[in-house]
Amino acid sequence: MIKLLSIHVGKPKEILHQGKSTTTGIFKEKVDGPVRVDRLNLEGDQQADLTVHGGPDKAVYAYPVEHYSYWRTTREDLIFAPGVFGENLSIEGLNEDEACIGDQYKIGTAVLAITSPRMPCFKLGIKMKDPKFVKDFMQAQRTGFYFKVAREGAINSGDPIEKIKSDPQRLTVNEVVRLYTTDKENKALLQKAMDTSSLPQDWRDFFSKRLRH
Repeated sequence: MIKLLSIHVGKPKEILHQGKSTTTGIFKEKVDGPVRVDRLNLEGDQQADLTVHGGPDKAVYAYPVEHYSYWRTTREDLIFAPGVFGENLSIEGLNEDEACIGDQYKIGTAVLAITSPRMPCFKLGIKMKDPKFVKDFMQAQRTGFYFKVAREGAINSGDPIEKIKSDPQRLTVNEVVRLYTTDKENKALLQKAMDTSSLPQDWRDFFSKRLRH
């Protein structure tokens, strides 16, 4: 069974980094439901740099709670708890090897569709107080994934997550991560990604360029 364990939201805030002020929305707080799910984000949530975060294809960020045991073992110097990566939804029972681009899930009265893995920027390093953590995050291939909102509604902690539609291409989130990191020259997988219409256009353009070269 797939389940929504907790919901986290937050507005952008200014922080000091290397002597300079920067704005980030990565700091989230756990909230009680029901929480409204709108086309661009959850009620009470907002992204800072909309050139790389947010938008319809990155409206909601989910992270599997099962990964936290891995992080607590491999990075004992840091503290891990749901919400620490800036995720909106802490979920149980669905990971990147099973979640496919374009698959749709009903949570509460909302319907969300998986669009892509999370590609972290330097602000994750700020949050974890270690700039090298961004590299660790990608190497672990435990990225979580973004949803777009196929139907607005409301969600609540404890809601079951019901899969209601499977994308025919069956391109997993982890396959996208591998193409970006460790399996860059896999022509068959590159073609599969390009053929997956549910994958956002910028990702398909990126893989198309790589395949041509």
